[in-house]
Amino acid sequence: MVDLSIKIKDLHFKNPVMTASGTFGYGTEFEDFMNISDLGGIIVKGTTLHHREGNPYPRMAETASGMLNAVGLQNKGVDYFIEHIYPQIRHYQTNVIVNVSGSQVEDYVQVAEKLNDLEDIPAIELNISCPNVKEGGMAFGTSCASAQTVISEVRKAYKKTMIVKLSPNVTDIVSIAKTAEDNGADAISLINTLLGMAIDAEKRKPILSTVTGGLSGPAVKPVALRMVWQVSKAVKVPIIGLGGIMNAQDAIEFFLAGATGIQVGTANFIDPAISSKIVIGIEDYLKRHHFNSIYDIIGKLEM
Repeated sequence: MVDLSIKIKDLHFKNPVMTASGTFGYGTEFEDFMNISDLGGIIVKGTTLHHREGNPYPRMAETASGMLNAVGLQNKGVDYFIEHIYPQIRHYQTNVIVNVSGSQVEDYVQVAEKLNDLEDIPAIELNISCPNVKEGGMAFGTSCASAQTVISEVRKAYKKTMIVKLSPNVTDIVSIAKTAEDNGADAISLINTLLGMAIDAEKRKPILSTVTGGLSGPAVKPVALRMVWQVSKAVKVPIIGLGGIMNAQDAIEFFLAGATGIQVGTANFIDPAISSKIVIGIEDYLKRHHFNSIYDIIGKLEM
């Protein structure tokens, strides 16, 4: 038997495959297509302190080898999640992880505090790609100083496993990753979406209502792989790689680059059962190459 299990801090994952926040809803939307409990974990959509309507339409656009989104963290807030969503998903036999977002440090802290008491939510993923309203709209994750502030404050408030999700829209991803590790991150997930835009040439107008949005899909995979490889050599905490993973081969590339786990995002829109298929594909790869454990290939890129 091949051992696909991984650990992040004290948290056990039956396999290294997770779903990326914002692409898998709360899991309930995919129950007709797959057994959610077959996965190592699911990261539910971004959750904020208060209800958010998100951005005006249109807020999604297809691009070459990818897609742009500017949904704007639409959700009904953490209290609604606790009261209405959590009871529907707490039975999943997998790690249900909440992506936490905010526009100021206090928002993050309050959401994390509320999630502390949920027995069947063993971890959060801190999204520091959000714009900091107190700092002129610059994302928390684009400077070491602002990243340090939000991560350290949430670390004081949150007692369970904390994953920090990094923005790729920076000049030095390694420095941000080290800041996350030094301030209490138990793992780092990267990359979040790249900033991009799309234009309707006939109308001579931007396609997205917000002009710019987050680029995801196969187009970003080379950037994601590079960043995972760079960060894996600089930090000791586990890395969860994401960005353009469409099949098991893509996932294997991330493991070789240094990722301990992976998240599947845009591919969920194309094949809603793809995450469970990737688990099977990873196991098949390990068997074909006579490996006993997923750890046999993590960071084993031959240079």
